[in-house]
Amino acid sequence: MSKGRTQGKKKAGAAGIGTLLLVVVVYLVFGPEAFRDEPGVDRTDPIAEHVESETARRGSKRVSERTDPVLRRAIEEEQSGVMVTFTAAVTRLLPDDNDGSRHQRFIMRLPERIGDVRTILVAHNIDLAKRVPLDEGDTVTVRGQYEWTEKGGVIHWTHHDPGGFREGGWIEHAGERYE
Repeated sequence: MSKGRTQGKKKAGAAGIGTLLLVVVVYLVFGPEAFRDEPGVDRTDPIAEHVESETARRGSKRVSERTDPVLRRAIEEEQSGVMVTFTAAVTRLLPDDNDGSRHQRFIMRLPERIGDVRTILVAHNIDLAKRVPLDEGDTVTVRGQYEWTEKGGVIHWTHHDPGGFREGGWIEHAGERYE
């Protein structure tokens, strides 16, 4: 065997031992959870990466990077009046709607495209709930009523029911719930 091949095998063996050592150290420090992966999560999706980094930065629990199945079905079947919960990034802040009840409005980018729908409008009633202090790029969890539109839909009723007759919604941002 030539000298070059012998050195190459030694380097490859050393690299393999180094990798094995690293895996053992990670296992000892973080436990078996460090090697578990959530099924169906695309780690190359930049929105998913953003959701993960925002969650880690803010110290909250890890959130799903996939669209809620109830919201998915409502969009696909063009349903309205469906209560949904989902987590996504805020991509655009819009001016408040001041006609009638005042609403804070913003666009959220869904974690994945559903048909032609990639974004959804949120209209949060700020006459019934506190304004959410948002910046573009923030990750929030929204619970509200979905209404289908040709542009992708709107989520409203993201607040408590002042009459107490129906389920209320909310928005969670930076560890605080706005309802």
